[in-house]
Amino acid sequence: MSGRGDPPEGTPEGAPGGGEDEYRSMVFDESFIRAARLQENSADERLGEHHAPAVRPRRPWTRLPGSRQALLLVLLIVIAFGTAIYMGVRHPYKTADPGPGAQPLRSSVVPLTPPGAVPGGAPGDLFAHSPAAHFKTGAAGITIPSNASRTAHFSGGQVIEALRLAKEYLIRSSVDPATLTGGNVRSVRLLLDTGQLDQFDRSMARPVDDGRHAATGWLVRLDRSTTALADRNVRVSGTLATSESGPDSLEVTADYTFVYAVRATGGAAQHAEHGTGKPVPGASSLFTVRREIRFRLDREDLADHRLEVAQSTLQAGPMTCSPQADVLRPLLAGQRAGDARPAGTDPYSRQWANPSLCGRLAATSQPAPSHPIR
Repeated sequence: MSGRGDPPEGTPEGAPGGGEDEYRSMVFDESFIRAARLQENSADERLGEHHAPAVRPRRPWTRLPGSRQALLLVLLIVIAFGTAIYMGVRHPYKTADPGPGAQPLRSSVVPLTPPGAVPGGAPGDLFAHSPAAHFKTGAAGITIPSNASRTAHFSGGQVIEALRLAKEYLIRSSVDPATLTGGNVRSVRLLLDTGQLDQFDRSMARPVDDGRHAATGWLVRLDRSTTALADRNVRVSGTLATSESGPDSLEVTADYTFVYAVRATGGAAQHAEHGTGKPVPGASSLFTVRREIRFRLDREDLADHRLEVAQSTLQAGPMTCSPQADVLRPLLAGQRAGDARPAGTDPYSRQWANPSLCGRLAATSQPAPSHPIR
């Protein structure tokens, strides 16, 4: 029988005394085993004393009570806000002077009466026998000067842009068929300085011959109840010029003549203001408009693609001497001016008035009649 602790098969061969002989002197009772405690070093301890902690300790101010944190946050905001105000008041750079706002347009319309009956004929024949025979057609007649160059305070590009804006305004207000026939004027309005929009809107809605609110001071608009375009190709000739009106503004001066071929509509004979005589059926006539306009543009206008129409003088004929604040009413082929004259002006009145003017259309300005006039 095998002894205590021996395996059932006995002591393995080649192992003297079995496996217990080596540890027979070491005896651990149950109380010793229970009293033994295992202790393992932490990862931080195993890395050594020079290792920086992975998590930074919280700063003292983050451990403040909630009310103190809120007070500190408010204090920081107040300091930042006060600094911003101080820097705004004590800014070392001067802001640009915005200068005066857009001034109201001053305009005048001068009707030109013909010396006799208005010549009539086919549009092509009338143009060929008139001073407009060599005028260019439409936008091609409005050219930007080739010698345009920089000024003392504006670059060459800014000068060219000012001239382009003036050209665009002339096209939209004097050549565009929609404008000429009383259509939508939004394209003209979009080019105006915002400071003139109220004046423009009032001039379109309630035109008055007061030198401020005549629709015909802003654009060429024919009376479509009596007049229609016989040829949409307007003949144009004139000049554009630029100068400085100050260190912050450019001035563009336009002097252009526009010649239109017009004919009578069905309602032309019913309007007494069209002078004497009925229009010749089927005949066209020429209507000439000279516009002298002074534009003003500052740097903001150039950036916004807008301009200010400072002054406008319009001379047009053949017409009668009646006021032409809302639309222009050409005398048509076969008609005469009659005896109508401008209304008088009272020099004792303190009311501001725009004295009506009327001129005489030179005989050389009209073509030789190519249609029999009776």
